[in-house]
Amino acid sequence: MGDPIGITAIIVVDDPLPAAGTGGGIATTTSMTSAPLSASGGREYRKGNWTIHETTVLITAKKMDDERRMKGGERERSKTAELRWKWVENYCWANGCMRSQNQCNDKWDNLLRDYKKVREYENRPIAGRMSYWQMEKHERKERNLPSNLPSEVFEALHEVVDRKPQPRLSAPPPSYQHQQPPPSLPPPPPPPPPPPPPQPPISAEETTDSSETEGSSDVKRRKVRSLGSSILHTASVLSRTLLACEEKKDKRHRAFLDMEERKLQMEESRTEMNRQGLAGLISAVNNLSSAIHAIVSERNSEA
Repeated sequence: MGDPIGITAIIVVDDPLPAAGTGGGIATTTSMTSAPLSASGGREYRKGNWTIHETTVLITAKKMDDERRMKGGERERSKTAELRWKWVENYCWANGCMRSQNQCNDKWDNLLRDYKKVREYENRPIAGRMSYWQMEKHERKERNLPSNLPSEVFEALHEVVDRKPQPRLSAPPPSYQHQQPPPSLPPPPPPPPPPPPPQPPISAEETTDSSETEGSSDVKRRKVRSLGSSILHTASVLSRTLLACEEKKDKRHRAFLDMEERKLQMEESRTEMNRQGLAGLISAVNNLSSAIHAIVSERNSEA
């Protein structure tokens, strides 16, 4: 297969996809020129670490998706998570972030985890505490913090997570307005935390720390499975070795018993042969004695 072909594609989506940094749009088509498409015409998603531009586009997409849910009524709130993440993918795709909905979902989970760790650390009332953005990477890792969460990414996440808009209350029917007083307004949101100190400028090629640990859980699971299979294999080999050793011991014991039985049979045969030889010797002596007595008796009679 050759390199991806740059073509012009027209994608019709269910909801408008405004460009990043705008307040919205009405058109229901989004034109993408020279988008990385595969030779078969499907999307070819980018892999590897996320850049800061891709991360900010994803955060903007999630912010606009939350606003759509709040302002769109029951129809928007009843949409499944798969449809919502597909909308996020289309928005990211239209703004130069060529990632799939599954990649966006995983990245968002990692961003929320890192944001909550940094927010909890920054909100601790500890005197003389060093700010997260004043630490070196090894100091952040020693405190179990993300090693690289840029301040602009943190601020963008703060806008989405801690400053979500309140849902609009639908006006009751006229007859109900005359019977009940208007509902009380919700209390104002708490004041936002102080902004973090400015961070040194970061190049566009530098990636966030959360992407460095995206596959750490998968690696740990593979190691655990490999260790378990190794233990099972070792136990199986050990059991077979012990069984073979027991069989050899039984064979040696049976061979020893057979040898002892043959020795006993040989001793019995030798004893029987000695007994028979002694009996023959006694019989021969008796015969010789009888013959001598006969000769002596015969000579005495002749004299």
